Amino acid sequence: MTAPFTTATGSDVRVRFCPSPTGTPHVGLIRTALFNWAYARHTGGKLVFRIEDTDAARDSEESYEQILDALRWLRLDWDEGVEVGGPHGPYRQSERSDVYDEVIGKLKAAGHVYESYVTPEEMEARNRAAGRDPKQGYDNHERDLTEAERQAFRDEGREPALRLRVPDRDLSFDDLVRGEITFKQGTFPDFVVVRPNGKPLYTFTNPVDDALMGITHVLRGEDLLSSTPRQIALYEALVEVGITEFVPLFGHLPYVMGEGNKKLSKRDPESNLFHHRAAGMVPEGLLNYLALLGWSIGPDRDVFSSDEMVAAFDVVDVNPNPARFDHKKAESINGDHIRLLPSDEFRARLVPYLADHLSDPVTAEQERVLTAAAPLVQERMQLLGEAPGMLGFLFTADDALVVEDDALATLKADAGDVLRAGVTALDGVTDWTTASIEAALREALIDGMGLKPRVAFGPLRVAVSGRRVSPPLFESMEILGKDSTLTRLRRLADR
Repeated sequence: MTAPFTTATGSDVRVRFCPSPTGTPHVGLIRTALFNWAYARHTGGKLVFRIEDTDAARDSEESYEQILDALRWLRLDWDEGVEVGGPHGPYRQSERSDVYDEVIGKLKAAGHVYESYVTPEEMEARNRAAGRDPKQGYDNHERDLTEAERQAFRDEGREPALRLRVPDRDLSFDDLVRGEITFKQGTFPDFVVVRPNGKPLYTFTNPVDDALMGITHVLRGEDLLSSTPRQIALYEALVEVGITEFVPLFGHLPYVMGEGNKKLSKRDPESNLFHHRAAGMVPEGLLNYLALLGWSIGPDRDVFSSDEMVAAFDVVDVNPNPARFDHKKAESINGDHIRLLPSDEFRARLVPYLADHLSDPVTAEQERVLTAAAPLVQERMQLLGEAPGMLGFLFTADDALVVEDDALATLKADAGDVLRAGVTALDGVTDWTTASIEAALREALIDGMGLKPRVAFGPLRVAVSGRRVSPPLFESMEILGKDSTLTRLRRLADR
């Protein structure tokens, strides 16, 4: 029999995110979480978050905590699953072995799985003898072993694996992203669902959990597409034994590519979600960019909020072609989101990135400087990690300021004269405001000495900030105060 695919829409939609806790969260994994979350929120359905942690050698509690950290940082919430509970728990595969044993028993009793004793060497020999490619794999020959033949293998001390009896026909499904896909009969043999040691495989536990949890839409990476006919075959068996009533709809999301159009691997720094957080991506910016890895909100529009994404997102609009992770574009979009932050929120987010320059807790004077300085850089920043370079000089003692080599290299022979003229001009300023500072310096250096603005103000910028590029000069001088500004100008003039 052919089992029916789900017709669930709207609030009946149930999607899932089910990572294995191995290593730090990869941007491709989080993109999958984002698309599932956005689809659940768009339809009014439910997102189930479970953990596939049956590989004791590779899974770690540290990785589990990192996945939770990543989702919470990005504000991707879930309706059922680990940490929040729900009616279909437990939500960690390592705690579900009784569930799997019961399902295996039902499938065995109904004849959907059978014992398999063949070794890889015997499989190759059978293929060779039949004139097939030795690596072709299993040929389903144990489907009809007699009980006596099975007993003979047991008497040899062999432990059987269990294989699912797949349908003897083509398997087709309508992929939500890629359209109609057909796997021809014979391209997917009966496959192992339970190892000889009694442990079920991922190709068994994953669809069983989906079935028991009522998952209607399986949105997952393209790398899992080849396993889909097996999952559908298993689903048909689960429907027959009354575990579920439908097969979910599948949508296979495009690969995320790195440099040189190679699949982004875990070894690539940009694949590590926390690498981007450390560099100063804000959650709004990173989510926006990850959404663009396979989806678009509309032509010529790259910047949007997660609420806008939810309103517009439908998985059928996902592009099946591979998506390339473009660092520059990610940073540009992040900069756009930094500019959209309310000023007090932006200021608060700078604090962790300025930890080497600030006390804990921040002093009243540091708070004053930060409040005055933050608006000067909010329009210029792509990453919050640029904060120490842009603002560090405002929190540094005058005698501890380091003038960078590339800044020194910009100074012309007359820099000392320019700096001394600047000191003289500023010494007479009594109303220490941006406007008064600028007026005094323009009168002395541009009108008085006939210098071009770049030549006039470049040495002052280097003296005050220690850098070639800094926030606006006159505003920076106002924030620093008259004493610090004059001290720094004199220090560089005397070098």
